[in-house]
Amino acid sequence: MLDAIDKKLLEEVADLHEIPQGAYNIRKNGAGIQRNTTANIDIVTKKDKPGINVIVKPGTKKESVHIPVILSQSMDDLVYNTFEIGENADVLIVAGCGVHNTGSKKAQHDGVHEFFVRKGAKMKYVEKHYGEGDGSGARVLNPTTIIEIDEDGVAELEMVQIRGIDTAKRDTLVKLHKNARLIVSERLLTYQEQDAVSDITVELLEEGSSAQVISRSVAQDKSNQVFHLNLRGYAGCRGHIQCDSIIMHDAHVSSIPEITAFHSDAQLIHEAAIGKIASEQLIKLMCLGLTEKEAEDTILQGFLA
Repeated sequence: MLDAIDKKLLEEVADLHEIPQGAYNIRKNGAGIQRNTTANIDIVTKKDKPGINVIVKPGTKKESVHIPVILSQSMDDLVYNTFEIGENADVLIVAGCGVHNTGSKKAQHDGVHEFFVRKGAKMKYVEKHYGEGDGSGARVLNPTTIIEIDEDGVAELEMVQIRGIDTAKRDTLVKLHKNARLIVSERLLTYQEQDAVSDITVELLEEGSSAQVISRSVAQDKSNQVFHLNLRGYAGCRGHIQCDSIIMHDAHVSSIPEITAFHSDAQLIHEAAIGKIASEQLIKLMCLGLTEKEAEDTILQGFLA
């Protein structure tokens, strides 16, 4: 059921060279095509709308769930996925969407993912976006991620979009309770006339909660990027957001870090920087034998690593 194009898309968005071990659900062109569950992780089709419920049993350790989506035709796809991460579990969830569009109409995937990370649980969530195809139709991805982290829970998010997506709007909302922790790493590259918007809101609701959000991006050609990182502290908490961008050619980047404290013991920091590649970096690498293009690519790869 998976052809060569499908396998390439899975490799790009989920680092899969073959069907994974453990729990997985593969969605292609609006329908689930392959699924596997384990003794500790169940995947159930929703009855009221398109999507799945992923239930991770309390105490589950060192297991993974892969839920990639691939589009190989022009269409609109909408899915709602809910994740229940049981108390004291430790799990890796790999999502992401790959689009191969050779048609004249758009191929669009909108995914709404809601997570409940229960007391003492730890979740790493990896979401990658990738697009390809020589058609004139747009490749559009609009992910919405909603996370609630209970007491002593940890959520680590890795969100990557490096190539081929014409339009993307990412909305992320995270709520943290007592001693909960959030780590976010966002990496983005746009080129040609691509457009990307990332809106991240983090609410530190209870004592001892903490969050670190780091966003790095490269904007090339005539592409457009907008980042709005919003940190809200409602108790004695700690939060740090950092947004660094390299701008090139005729691109446009807008970075809007925002911090709001509703408690005198909230410690919140924001940083934002937009600039071009430093000429001394290029010169140093060119002195080592690289061409200007090779030096530039090396710097960008390191920046987005």
